[in-house]
This record gives sequence, structure tokens and C-alpha cells, in this order.
Amino acid sequence: MKRKQLSMAIQGALVASLLVGAPALAVEPVAAQGQPGAQEQTQAQPQTAKPSATAPSTPTQLETVTVTARRVAEPIQEVPVAVSAFGETQLRDMQAAGVDGIQGSVPNLNIVQGRGSANSINVFIRGIGQPDALQTFDPGVGMYVDDVYYSRINGAMFSLFDIDQIEVLRGPQGTLYGKNSTGGAIKLSTKSPFDYEGGSVEATFGNYGRAEGRFYVGGRLSDTVAGSIAGAWISNNGFVRDAITGRHFNGDDTRALRAKFAFRPSDAFDATISFDYTHQDAALTLGRPTAPLVAVDMWPGYGPYVLLLTPTGRFNFRARTSFGPDKGQDMTHKGVSLVMNWNINDAWLLKSITAWRKLDTASYIDIDASQYELGDVFVGLHQRQWSQELQLQYHSDSIKAILGAYYLNERLPSHQEAYADDLLRYKGVPFTFLRTIDDDLRTTSTALFANIDWDITEAWSLAAGVRWSRDRKSYFRTTSAFFGPPLGAFSADPQAVIPGIRHSWSAVTPSVSLKYRFSDNVMGYVSANRGFKSGGFNGRANSQAESNNPIFDPEFVWTYEVGLKVQSADHRSMVNLTAFHSNYRDFQARVSEVVQSGGVPTFAFPVLNAARMTIDGFEIEGSTLLGKSTMLSGQLSWMNARYRQFVDLRVTDPTRPDYNPHIHDHVPFSPEFTGKIALQHGFEMGNGSILSIGGDVSYRSETWLSVDNRPNLRQSAYALVGLFGVWDSPQGAWQVRAGVRNLTNKTYMTEGQEFSSVGNIQTAYFGWPRNWYLSVRYNF
Repeated sequence: MKRKQLSMAIQGALVASLLVGAPALAVEPVAAQGQPGAQEQTQAQPQTAKPSATAPSTPTQLETVTVTARRVAEPIQEVPVAVSAFGETQLRDMQAAGVDGIQGSVPNLNIVQGRGSANSINVFIRGIGQPDALQTFDPGVGMYVDDVYYSRINGAMFSLFDIDQIEVLRGPQGTLYGKNSTGGAIKLSTKSPFDYEGGSVEATFGNYGRAEGRFYVGGRLSDTVAGSIAGAWISNNGFVRDAITGRHFNGDDTRALRAKFAFRPSDAFDATISFDYTHQDAALTLGRPTAPLVAVDMWPGYGPYVLLLTPTGRFNFRARTSFGPDKGQDMTHKGVSLVMNWNINDAWLLKSITAWRKLDTASYIDIDASQYELGDVFVGLHQRQWSQELQLQYHSDSIKAILGAYYLNERLPSHQEAYADDLLRYKGVPFTFLRTIDDDLRTTSTALFANIDWDITEAWSLAAGVRWSRDRKSYFRTTSAFFGPPLGAFSADPQAVIPGIRHSWSAVTPSVSLKYRFSDNVMGYVSANRGFKSGGFNGRANSQAESNNPIFDPEFVWTYEVGLKVQSADHRSMVNLTAFHSNYRDFQARVSEVVQSGGVPTFAFPVLNAARMTIDGFEIEGSTLLGKSTMLSGQLSWMNARYRQFVDLRVTDPTRPDYNPHIHDHVPFSPEFTGKIALQHGFEMGNGSILSIGGDVSYRSETWLSVDNRPNLRQSAYALVGLFGVWDSPQGAWQVRAGVRNLTNKTYMTEGQEFSSVGNIQTAYFGWPRNWYLSVRYNF
């Protein structure tokens, strides 16, 4: 009786907090294929494929959300993990055309296009991510598509065209996943041809030259074979323009295709092979200089020379570049994967995930975002990876367990060029400068992991796991500098060499959680998880002195979490609360040493295991049905990320010319508050069609955009507003959708490039201004 009274009291207190709750979590359940025990479930309640065209209706309850956060299909309210999940409909209502469209909908998540590249992503969860875009750093957040790990931030700006569900797991992951990650994981699951019959075709048009087409066709070819094919063509002119030439920037031109073939000869075995191909041919991505751009003189007593004063006023989305119109950003990304499940018996399942991927980029990036040649670069990557993961899963009435092994082999050669004809002077006379870099990074990751979940009683459950990881890396790098007149044409070749060094790092990372079911509708848990990200090599070493010691060490994090998940008895409301504390050490920071005395640039970008951090936070997310057809949802999160220590002589040595005791006062990409509230209402029309209207407001407090805190790379607090309307025909065959994002036309920064030691570069990148669209979709 006391337990029931406690449960009712908790429900009453927490459901009331939904006015500041979280994103709509009502998505259609995911089929539980590949889970031990699924065979019995299938025999008891045969599953049918989801048709693409179904008659629209207004919900009377929140649908059960099924996630695979722990590698088995479970209701989200039963999982002792901080996880958010969004299905296809929810993503469309969030007006998310790409994976970065979930920005604002997940507590303590920062996910934006990254570092002046149309194909790269910058993602942080709870203050942990990848602060430097260079490929010699590993991501802090794992990106997965159909359980396949994508090892680089390049090629991870996924367009959403055949997505079944996105899950965002907050906190360290490792004892259940192929690759270790310190910040969390983002899992994209694409549609299964056995589960989705029929198809859809959609066309979208909008301002800024937006024109998009998407299609999906799938279904059973026989009782045992199913197939699907999906594609997207996405293009827009971009929202930045050269006022003089009329040239457009920050646009997109992407073609993507995915084909799947699934084979299910019996309830004991199934296999799915998937092929995907993406090609992007985008214009340059330009930002805005936020500090004076300067040239320096190699002769003492001359210079510096101010080339461009700090722009003032609100950014008008006009920019210049030194690159010609034939220079853009090109990417080809493709791969194949094979997933197989063997139900050995009712208790045991063996799962295999095999994948091969190839990524090629040829990107010109104008880092200084001006008509001057100060920080203009070319980056060409040629990445190859193949991975193999094996899982042995056990499932009984009281115990679920996973034993796993993971292997990743990656080769990542690159060629880079840096152009700086306007950066250097000799007694006032400019001279040309070119730096070339060729490097080759090879990585072999191996891991063994195990996790067991034991239902001690009907109320208590204990889960514990452990992972052993080892990353072996080798790295070769050579860089050469070429100078022109008036110094006389000559080269320093090579200037710095890292001669094929090898290093390995290993770690044991445990996890444990204790879960208590207060009732069928209330669950609480506590957990502790350790995360590990391996060390690496400084791919920005520009002198032999730096090249002689290029290795940086791994970073580790311990995260302690307490959570409470509540849904009302009538299944019309739900709210999840999480509090966490993280101890983060050996933070891998790339800093920018500004100048030596005399004004000559150092071109030094040391990588330091510089910091120990403490991160505390609180997160609320939930949704509720109001009346017959009104949905209210939202999230609110608070985070306090601060350095306990930052080892940097620029902070501690006042005799240095670049002394700045406040340069590390703030942790980048870690706003104190983020929040979102969304409201949607459906009107049932007389002919059986439904008209839905909705809107949302998202808020983000002050955010610093670089490891070195530069005042101009600080975005103050702002809010964004979105509106949309949807009409669904009576049988669900036709859908017309219109929407506007950034309704109030807010100008806001999302990302920064900080290379103060090169021409005082401090460039900010901006989010989209107000933009609208209209789409028509046909389901069959």
C-alpha cells in the first residue's frame, strides 16, 4: 500500500511539471527482430508491416516508444538510460531535414554543421565532444547508422530521407556498443523493408532556392525476401551571398541513395544487406570575421598591418572570399553493411554486424572568411574503414545478457594545402606563401564487452557491464613551406616530419545501474559509467620541435546519474527527469599560441591534455495530450560545466606576450540552459481529412564557440520560433505540409574557427535566417 501511495504521489507531482517538459516521444514501436524471445512474441501476436498510406486519426494515448539503447528492444520508460527518441513523424514536425535538425529538442545537446565544411558535424553532449575538426582527433560522441559506427565527423551531416527512428543517448557508452564514446551516442535506424510496405514520393520547395525530392519504395518480394530503395536530392542556394559578384555560399547539392535487401527464411534467422551512396557538391561555407585581420612582417620593427577592421553591426549575410568560383566542397561517401541474427533457441541469439565504408572529400575552406588569403586551406581526405561486431545475447525471465567483440580497421591519408599570400611581409613587401601537408593515420580498434541485467525481484533490477578497449595507431606526416619573392623563390622541404610513429592505448571501462519500479508507471534508477577516448597525434605540428613530441594522451570521464521516468495511468502524459555529475580529465585541447615577441607568427597549435572538468546537470523532458487532439511537449536542461584545472602557460605566465588569465574561463559548446516547448493541435475535417497546426520555441543561453575564449566568439542567449501546418487526406495518401523556421529572423552564431596565431583569425558561422518551405507527399 505504501508503495502504491508513493507512486501516486510521484505521478501527481511530476506530471504537473510537463509545462516545461520535453520533445514528443510518441513514435510507432520498432519491431523487435533480433531480440531473444522475439520468436515467442511473434507467434503470440503476428506482426504486420506498416503501410505507407493509412487513414489519419487523432491520438487518444501516447504511443509506446520502443528503443534499442541497450541493444535489445525495450519500452523507453523501462530503460535506465537518459535517452531521447524521435520517429519519422516527430522529425517532420520538428522540421528536421538533416540530423542537425534535432538541435534544441534533446537536453544538453549541441549539434550543428561544423567548422566551415558542408559535410562535417559538430556535436557535443553534456559538454563533451570533439573541439578540433582535424581527423587526428576522435569524436567524443558516437554516430551510428543501423548499428554501424561512423568514425569521422566528416560525412556525418546526415540527410533524413528514410529514417525510422533517431535515438540520442546521453552519457558515456561502451559496454553495449562497438566503439567507446565519452559524451554519448546518436543512433539512426533506417526503415526495414519487412516492416514498411509500399512507399512515398515527396517534393519540397522553399526560399533560398530550396528544391528537394525524396522517395521510398519497399515491401515483401516473397514470404522470405523483402527489399527497399530510398533516395533524396537536396539542393539550395545558401543564405550567404557576395554583394559584389552575386555568388552564393553556404548552400547544398546532395544526392543520396540507399538500397536494402532482407532475407528471413525462418523465425530462427534473418539477414539484411544495405548499400548506401551519397555525393555532395556544395559551394563554400563562409562565416564572418569577428576580429581585425592582420598581416605580419618577418623583419623586426615592421608591422603588423591591419587588412580588415572588425565588422560592426548585425551580420547581413554578405561575405567575400579569395577563392574562385571553381573552388567548392565535394564529398563522396558510400558503404555496405550486413547484419545477421541467429536465434539459437528461445534464450540465445547471435548477432553479426559487418560493414565497409569509404569517404573521399575535396574541400576548400576559407577560414578567415574574407577576400584576403590568410587562412585559406584545401583538405582532401581518403578514408577507408571496415568493422566487425559480434554479439551473443541471452534472454530469460529474469536475466538479459550480452557478450560482445568489436574490431575496426581504418586508414585515413590526407593531402592539405594552406594559402597565405596576404599574411606575410618582408620590410613591408608582401610575398607568397604555400604550405603543403601529407599525412597518413592508421587505426586498429579492438574491444571486448559484456553486460548483464538481472531482475532481482519484480521491483528491483541490477545491471553491470565492463569493456576492455585497445586502440593502436600509426601516423606519418610531412609538411613543407614554399616562399616566393621578394625573399627569392625557395622551399623548406620538408619543414617538419613525423616519421611513422606508432602508439597504443588501452582502458577498462565499467558501468553499473540499479533500477527500481515504484509501479507499472513509475521507474527510478541510479547509474555510474566510465568513458574513454584514446590518445592521438598532433596533426597541426608545423615545426620539427612540435613534431618531435606529437603524442597526446587519452581522456576519461566518470558520469554518475540518477533518473526518474513517469507516465500517467491513462498513458496520456509522461515525464522523465535526470540529474548527473561528471568528472572529466585529460581533456584534449588544441590551443592557438598567438605571437612571439617581435610580432612574428609562431604558427603553433599545440595539443594539450590540458584540463580537468566537472560537469553537473539536470534534465526534464516529457509530453502530454491535452483534450482530444492537442499535444504539448518540451524539454528543459541545466548544465554547469567548469574547469577545475587548465594547464596552459598563457594563463599562468604573465611574462608571455599572449598572457590571458581569462582565456579558459568557459567550457565551449556548453550553455547553462537549453529548452524547448512545442504545441500541436489536430482538426478533424468533415470529409475525414485532418488539418494539424503546430509551433515551437527553443531557447539556448550564452554559448562560447572555441576552446580559447575569444569575446567575439561568444553567442549571447537567444530563442528561435518555428511554425508548421499539415493537411492529411482522408485515406492518408496525400499530405501537404508548409512551415517556417526562425520566424523572428534571429541572427545567431552556431560555430567558430579560432586561429589567432594566423592573422588573428576568429571567424563565426551563423544559423539560417527566416526560411519557409512547402512540400507535397504521396503515400502508396
